[in-house]
Amino acid sequence: MKTTDPWPYPRWIAHRGAGQLAPENTLAAFRRGAAHGYRMFECDVKLSADGVPFLLHDSTLTRTTHAAAQLSADASRVAGEHHWATLAQLDAGSWHSREYAGEPLPTLDNVAAWCLANHCVLNLELKPTPGTERETGEGVARRAAQLWQGSAVPPLLTSFQTEALAGARTGAPALPRGLLLESLSTDWLDTARMLGCVAVVCNHALWDASTVAQAKSAGLRCLSYTVNDAWAAQRLWDLGTDGIITDRVDLFSPAD
Repeated sequence: MKTTDPWPYPRWIAHRGAGQLAPENTLAAFRRGAAHGYRMFECDVKLSADGVPFLLHDSTLTRTTHAAAQLSADASRVAGEHHWATLAQLDAGSWHSREYAGEPLPTLDNVAAWCLANHCVLNLELKPTPGTERETGEGVARRAAQLWQGSAVPPLLTSFQTEALAGARTGAPALPRGLLLESLSTDWLDTARMLGCVAVVCNHALWDASTVAQAKSAGLRCLSYTVNDAWAAQRLWDLGTDGIITDRVDLFSPAD
């Protein structure tokens, strides 16, 4: 995808699925978001020790799985240090609520199958285990290109880690990339250009008339995270930005 191509993605993007109403980064969260009318989902992807791309935000398993109860006392809590056969057995739903007890961690293959069957699209945030940035970018991008081969709307690959985006460019150069930013350095535009990005995804407070104009003049789309208030969303639409990532799938209608 070139920066001059039409933008194929919906304006509203559900964060980590519907990651507050259901366990984040699980198929249950995707289904919940879809029930609210959302067609695009942001999720976090990393690699298992044996190279399987799967969904998890944190580097460790502690917050969003019952690893402490299910793994041996001396087992590592770093997710990327386990093979997929171990990770697949973990309960990734009970931490959220009893309703989702037993919900598993999904693989990227699982998510792709669901999205393609339900005509949904993805923003895949590359979340490498520290020290595996380039490997994660390459591995996730390569597998995503295989899974979405022939699809009219490929996943948008984003990351805060420039090495992961560089790896993604190597692994699947045709897949679109976006640079995630929580603050603006003096070279933010140059970095996005150097990585061949089609979008910049900012903390929503960073967008103003000047930064939007700079991004647009460079041919880049402007996306925002994580927007949960109506006034903030309206400000971003008034600025002419292109997409909003939100937790509040119950507040914002994706038809707006």
